[in-house]
Amino acid sequence: MSLSCGDLANHNDRVVSLLNVCRKAPSFARTKALHALSITLCSVLLQPVYVCNNIISLYEKLGEVSLAGKVFDQMPERNKVSFNTIIKGYSKYGDVDKAWGVFSEMRYFGYLPNQSTVSGLLSCASLDVRAGTQLHGLSLKYGLFMADAFVGTCLLCLYGRLDLLEMAEQVFEDMPFKSLETWNHMMSLLGHRGFLKECMFFFRELVRMGASLTESSFLGVLKGVSCVKDLDISKQLHCSATKKGLDCEISVVNSLISAYGKCGNTHMAERMFQDAGSWDIVSWNAIICATAKSENPLKALKLFVSMPEHGFSPNQGTYVSVLGVSSLVQLLSCGRQIHGMLIKNGCETGIVLGNALIDFYAKCGNLEDSRLCFDYIRDKNIVCWNALLSGYANKDGPICLSLFLQMLQMGFRPTEYTFSTALKSCCVTELQQLHSVIVRMGYEDNDYVLSSLMRSYAKNQLMNDALLLLDWASGPTSVVPLNIVAGIYSRRGQYHESVKLISTLEQPDTVSWNIAIAACSRSDYHEEVIELFKHMLQSNIRPDKYTFVSILSLCSKLCDLTLGSSIHGLITKTDFSCADTFVCNVLIDMYGKCGSIRSVMKVFEETREKNLITWTALISCLGIHGYGQEALEKFKETLSLGFKPDRVSFISILTACRHGGMVKEGMGLFQKMKDYGVEPEMDHYRCAVDLLARNGYLKEAEHLIREMPFPADAPVWRTFLDGCNRFAEEQRNTLNVVSFQ
Repeated sequence: MSLSCGDLANHNDRVVSLLNVCRKAPSFARTKALHALSITLCSVLLQPVYVCNNIISLYEKLGEVSLAGKVFDQMPERNKVSFNTIIKGYSKYGDVDKAWGVFSEMRYFGYLPNQSTVSGLLSCASLDVRAGTQLHGLSLKYGLFMADAFVGTCLLCLYGRLDLLEMAEQVFEDMPFKSLETWNHMMSLLGHRGFLKECMFFFRELVRMGASLTESSFLGVLKGVSCVKDLDISKQLHCSATKKGLDCEISVVNSLISAYGKCGNTHMAERMFQDAGSWDIVSWNAIICATAKSENPLKALKLFVSMPEHGFSPNQGTYVSVLGVSSLVQLLSCGRQIHGMLIKNGCETGIVLGNALIDFYAKCGNLEDSRLCFDYIRDKNIVCWNALLSGYANKDGPICLSLFLQMLQMGFRPTEYTFSTALKSCCVTELQQLHSVIVRMGYEDNDYVLSSLMRSYAKNQLMNDALLLLDWASGPTSVVPLNIVAGIYSRRGQYHESVKLISTLEQPDTVSWNIAIAACSRSDYHEEVIELFKHMLQSNIRPDKYTFVSILSLCSKLCDLTLGSSIHGLITKTDFSCADTFVCNVLIDMYGKCGSIRSVMKVFEETREKNLITWTALISCLGIHGYGQEALEKFKETLSLGFKPDRVSFISILTACRHGGMVKEGMGLFQKMKDYGVEPEMDHYRCAVDLLARNGYLKEAEHLIREMPFPADAPVWRTFLDGCNRFAEEQRNTLNVVSFQ
């Protein structure tokens, strides 16, 4: 049966119409059926170009690039659309060689590339810098770069993907036309590399130009906030997103949750999550990750358990975060349950989850299971080795170094982290051997490795060798190794050397100032501490919680309530509010030592996430100021909240009982210490002896000393004798009163 030209044209038009319908809901079966239909009544050699182009396009969309390639190869004639479509398909699925081959063939047949051709090739994930620069040159030669923003934006993305930031910036500067997408890509590129200042400059330029910001405009900047951990900018961006009506968009919400979490403001992250109209798996992963790094990481586990109730199943990112929490709080049983879930789902052999399991078991001290997980991974990479080495470095130095040598023999090249891990567990001989390997592999000028070497030499009491490393380093040394050296000077009591070294830095960072302040404080140069702190503020260096802890500790030592209150005001002003448990605990201690119980209670009540240290600090403050009964009530409340008291908690409550004369209560707690897994130490016995002796129970105090599992030290006997003297003095005073009467 033969068809007329008109019938054949109608047949082809119907096939194309059906292909366009199929494009709306792509299906491999339907596409293949339509492909078969197209050649049923018309030989492949007679197929019109536009029919073949549509079939190639649909196969490419379905990911069937090999079938698309076969159709392309069988085409008797092709046009520019044919070449561009198959180039896009090969590039999209990473076959750069075939894409480049078709591109060369296209030019051979005299077809000039257009924006679609160049953008298709530039989108290939495996395209290297040489091919990229060739395309850059061709786009300039044919005027494609100057025509509009499309090709320039694709080039910018390519250079960003290849981590060639300077070339990406140059492309951005050279572009005569920039679309909103261009700006968004540039901000994303900068944000992912932590260049928040530059990222914010571009963002403010967009706002100044009156651009209609989209979700993507915020995502790159928020990524930069997460890298740098700038809470102020997080809040500014949150306000901007709200004004633009984008604060309800799920991608923006997820980025804000992540940014607030990375900045340490878990309260805002949780609020964003709760206020979101809807969630996706990224939302759950973001909030779990945020709470995992909070003062109460167990919240992350509760969120993980509640996911199925809301219709969500964990993915790889969820499992990695939860395993991290389990290792942080040392919940071996919880981690094992997650491991069981992964085995059930057949996921435990993957690189990412395998590494997370190795790290989890290693941090929980279960090196045997960590090694089993390592052995179970088929295609190991350097990250697997680093995770395993890290576990052994903290527990078994010789095995760690043996594994390091085994890794080298198997052809794995160490990273800076590998060397840093191996250096943790070195004795002097091994340290020198590792040092030679570092030099041989060209890592001696790497700041991270250099810092680790310095720490290792200092740990092995080779201080002079640690300091010599700075002289041996070629090229300018960054602030990080210099901070390490300043820290070594500080630990040696060489305060002036430490401060002198910090003063040589052109741009000392917060860590540099903290080291100098801590060095002064340790050497009792109290006035210098305050001067350094003022100088730090004048230099526009934002203090962190460690800075404030050093200053507040000085206030405690000097019992300077005025200075302490001023620092508290500054903490609140700079956004280190009472949400930060670490700072709050030090504030409670400072106010307690300065005698301001009202301020102690205020800070305690304002602390959102109280931990055992918070409760212990409060109990200690109440106890030393004679509020024994209140301290005892708070101790009972601590137990009712599920906190397990430690050795410091018992010292605090025993001291409170001692000051309050509560012998029965104090001795009852002393006898229950072992029930809480705390073995009484010398300090606990000293408190108990003092409690008994100062209240006249001298025989009981002496009996307790005789029953101690170790010899009593001088302070214990001194405490007992003070009690005897006090009791004798009271007896004499009583006799004098009786005689007088």
